[in-house]
Amino acid sequence: MAPIALEPEDHSRDAAFHKAMHGKTGEGRGGFIAMISKDPAAQKAAVDEYFKHWDNKDAKAETAETREARRAEYATLTRHYYNLVTDLYEYGWSSSFHFCRFAYGEPFHQAIARHEHYLVHMMGLRDGMKVLDVGCGVGGPAREIAKFAGVNIVGLNNNDYQIERATRYATKEGLSKQLSFTKGDFMQMSFPENSFDAVYAIEATVHAPSLEGVYSQIYRVLKPGGVFGVYEWLMTDAYDNDNPHHREVRLDIEQGDGISNMVKVSEGLAAIKAAGFILEFHEDLADRPDPRPWYYPLAGDFSSIGSVGDIFTVARMTKIGRGTIHKLVGMLETVGIASKGTQKTADSLAKAADALVAGGKEKLFTPMYLMVARKPER
Repeated sequence: MAPIALEPEDHSRDAAFHKAMHGKTGEGRGGFIAMISKDPAAQKAAVDEYFKHWDNKDAKAETAETREARRAEYATLTRHYYNLVTDLYEYGWSSSFHFCRFAYGEPFHQAIARHEHYLVHMMGLRDGMKVLDVGCGVGGPAREIAKFAGVNIVGLNNNDYQIERATRYATKEGLSKQLSFTKGDFMQMSFPENSFDAVYAIEATVHAPSLEGVYSQIYRVLKPGGVFGVYEWLMTDAYDNDNPHHREVRLDIEQGDGISNMVKVSEGLAAIKAAGFILEFHEDLADRPDPRPWYYPLAGDFSSIGSVGDIFTVARMTKIGRGTIHKLVGMLETVGIASKGTQKTADSLAKAADALVAGGKEKLFTPMYLMVARKPER
């Protein structure tokens, strides 16, 4: 694999685009209303910029060159992906944009929080630590971890809209003294060396064009003796890129989730060691014998629901639920209420959901490969 050329950052350009596309929707409740309240021209630009990497480039036609083109524009690809999907995520999932394990009878939001707590436990986070959240989304995990562990968190994100929403939520919950959010590319962090006691990433560094590259940046900003914990998205070592079905599963996940270059478990483990870390623990938590699989909400499986409140989360992911959203968004586009491209984005997410379920059932993919590593004292 060729060395990664980093994309030049232009925060003024990104801020202007954010204002043009999202307007004041970041100040509101988010979700469905925010989703249909975008500027049409800016949304079209985001749709065109994102889907140019995927349109007419299916698994059969994929080449090393098309993957390299996505890696070369990793930051733009990820930024526009989240310009398009953040409101859909908040509407259909939660403000914590990640998967989790499920215990018997455990409600969805409780399971999401437990997944975050488990990472805190495995990392040994303590009151007063200065912690970096790499790829913080709208700050759902950061808020939960700040309350649970008493740490002070800086969230790093390359999407202005998500930063605005994360800041709003932190203020609303009275966490502004513990949480702050900053704009930046995790492949070229602006923090000084040895800045943080601990660093975590929850299903975010998969957006990097090189895991060794982002892990090396994390190593640089972590204090000697500091701990790094990550839930990584990886193809398992059962994945065979020469198998057309396997390749289709991977590509559908990448397209629907804004990923330029997903790699296998063996490559992830090699990357964290190459960055200089001492790997203290690693495990695919998706292989735990849980009573319900991590992907059950995506599968629309009512038999695994843990509480009455989960009915609505799962219902949105059934074929009927997805079909309803598809038709509703299409109608709203037709009459000019929703911007063009909203339906295409929603359909891409639905296609990815099917691939995630297939990848989980066939043991080809995991969204929760846990690695806990430490920067040497010297």
